[in-house]
Amino acid sequence: MRLNTLKPAPGAKKDRHRVGRGVGSGWGKTAGRGHKGQKARSGGFHKLGFEGGQMPLHRRLPKRGFNSPTRDDIAEVRLSELEALQVADVDLAALQAASIVSKKVLGAKIILSGKLTKKLNVKGDVKASKGARAAIEAAGGTIEVIEKPQTEKKEKKAKKPKPEAEAKG
Repeated sequence: MRLNTLKPAPGAKKDRHRVGRGVGSGWGKTAGRGHKGQKARSGGFHKLGFEGGQMPLHRRLPKRGFNSPTRDDIAEVRLSELEALQVADVDLAALQAASIVSKKVLGAKIILSGKLTKKLNVKGDVKASKGARAAIEAAGGTIEVIEKPQTEKKEKKAKKPKPEAEAKG
């Protein structure tokens, strides 16, 4: 066998259909589109999901729930993951450097899962649950959370009482 003698198996390569090339081709006249109707016309195809004017399925089904756009901004960190950490000062940068949390997150929260025996100083954008806070403090560590100042909301003005209609005299 030589490269210049290789050929596809018989029947493996078929000629493509050349529609609209006369009656003798078998694909002449209507070119496989049938007679009349929307699909026979040029430009006669509708958008995906269109059901002929009937209310489409994706609009008939009830919508439920809520997908939070900020769900992945805060990452969960287990105490067992902090136990394996080599540094004593834990902040968001240290967690990202150790690949415990993604580079995209804006903050992290430590949850009570596993045991902690090391003394850790948690600071910055890393918060802790009540149980995790107790476990870190029991191991001799500290937690310093920097709270961002919240903008004060403007108070709505109280509605003025309507003046009572004076007695007509």
